[in-house]
Amino acid sequence: MAGTLLPLILFAAGVVYLNHMRARDAAFDRVMEVVRGMRIVLDTEMQGVTLGLEVLAGTQALLRDDMDSFLKNAAAFLRKYPGQAISLATRDGQQVLNTGLPPGETPPPRQNRDSIEQVFSTGKPAYSNLFIGSVTRSRIVTVSVPVFRGEQVIYELSFNVPLDLFQRIITQQQPSADWTMSIFDHNGVNFARVPNPEQTIGQAASATLLPSLLSRQEQGKLSTVSREGVALNTAFTRSPLTGWTIAAGTPVEALTGPLWRELAITASIGGILLVVGLLFAIGMATQIARGEMLHDLLINELNHRVKNTLATVQSIASQTLRRTDNPAEAIDKFSARLVSLGRTHNVLSEEKWQSAQVRDLVDGALAPYASKDGTRIHATGPDIRLVPRSALTVAMALHELATNAAKYGALSNDRGQVYVDWTSADGADGVLRLTWREVDGPPVAPRGRAGFGSKLIESGPDQIGGSATLEFRPGGVVCTLECPLR
Repeated sequence: MAGTLLPLILFAAGVVYLNHMRARDAAFDRVMEVVRGMRIVLDTEMQGVTLGLEVLAGTQALLRDDMDSFLKNAAAFLRKYPGQAISLATRDGQQVLNTGLPPGETPPPRQNRDSIEQVFSTGKPAYSNLFIGSVTRSRIVTVSVPVFRGEQVIYELSFNVPLDLFQRIITQQQPSADWTMSIFDHNGVNFARVPNPEQTIGQAASATLLPSLLSRQEQGKLSTVSREGVALNTAFTRSPLTGWTIAAGTPVEALTGPLWRELAITASIGGILLVVGLLFAIGMATQIARGEMLHDLLINELNHRVKNTLATVQSIASQTLRRTDNPAEAIDKFSARLVSLGRTHNVLSEEKWQSAQVRDLVDGALAPYASKDGTRIHATGPDIRLVPRSALTVAMALHELATNAAKYGALSNDRGQVYVDWTSADGADGVLRLTWREVDGPPVAPRGRAGFGSKLIESGPDQIGGSATLEFRPGGVVCTLECPLR
């Protein structure tokens, strides 16, 4: 009996352990999905701040060195961020003005010289490490943009982003209270964290995570130990916009606890009920483990998708309604973008949020225009499926392109044609390459100031590891999108 029972018990233990390893892999994948979603929310918020500062840097008052008028413009920007300050500095770090000081008081030299030098050297925005501000005397991070006069950078315009904004982002994205989540600067120093932000902000990542952060990997999965001594299944990803890193981890105990419990149950029932009882225990343990895991994953996935959807809607609303001169038109654009987002969610829901056919996304975006004259719209390409994040990006871009074509492009006259072609490269794990091309439409004017639609088309693929080019050729608009298939 013992010789028969022992192999069966070992077999049952092996099954339970294999289920544990599958659960561990699924946990790592889940954590990576969460940090990628956090990165999108963070980058969207920082893009909004950067665009606001770039508008402020281009005001005529600043270009004329009319600081009194510029201070009024700066005050309008700062109304959204009470208690924060804007600084204007020269290349040597001397502040020309700092709105955090009383009028007439001479500002001290700036502390974050690295950001100043980067702005002057590259002519591009810079995102700082955590440092102690020379005026606030507290920990801050800054977003800096160049101020141009002609082709020359004459000032660096800097804004200290409130740290509670980052804390709010990770708190809202935290799937459950046992998750550890952080945002790190380029040196691996925390400037937003749950749990225990008061004790950990300003501290470097734990010794088990810091080497990976400093290695400049774009993303990774690894086992770590938190500063509180908790063993974690951790994933991290680096923002291509700011260079900051978002990391999150779930307790290893959440997986190992059920593992030992299931092994004990399996062994006990196997000893009592022999072969029949052992087989029953294996099946029951497996079903319980899968049921509990599925229940937790479904609840967490629902919470995560709702938070990401709300963040997407908030970003669309903020960018659509910001600085509009025509509220009614802005509301119409906002509603149309929500309808497009909802249409894509319906496609993904029908596929259980696994993937979506590119053809369904194209047909959905062009349906309102194909119903009028379908002979003017040509969509060709093989059957290709996209993961949810790529599907949402492609659908929003197609909506913006179709809306622009109906108002100003090939679909605004009686002769214009629209060609949408797509293909894949590098096999099933490669990229989608989709081309939108307009012909026989009205003459295309040279591109002026980019609106939110153009920025959404060009920046969306960047946030998921793809790319986008938007060309305003004389014969018609041409847009090429590349997005990962998986």
